[in-house]
Amino acid sequence: MPYTIQMFENHPSVRSQPIEHYAACINAMHDCAEACFSCADACLSESDVQMLARCIRLDLDCAEICSTTASILSRPSMAAPEIWAAQIQACVTACRACAEECERHAAQHAHCRICAEACRNCERACNDALRLMRPQ
Repeated sequence: MPYTIQMFENHPSVRSQPIEHYAACINAMHDCAEACFSCADACLSESDVQMLARCIRLDLDCAEICSTTASILSRPSMAAPEIWAAQIQACVTACRACAEECERHAAQHAHCRICAEACRNCERACNDALRLMRPQ
């Protein structure tokens, strides 16, 4: 069982929240950050690094935003839900921008294709989390 679920199941402030969705979002953020850091490193090893400069920068920005957002969501007491919502929205924006850029290079570079997939997965997970936060 993933540690995120175990921690949420044993957190006194979380018992009434849909932990599976938030845990899936956190895991998608970790996966996306890992893919983005790796893609940036792979881009730096390509022969035409200058052509990939925007991709590298977006990879690094997205990785940092995903990592930070995962850290914030890992503290599920949610003292300020508006901070969670704003941070998750920032993650959606970063993932979308990074995915769009990586998709431009996906045919030439498999690492960009993989990174774009991770970004799109994270974007979906974040949008699902945002929908859960909205009043019904």
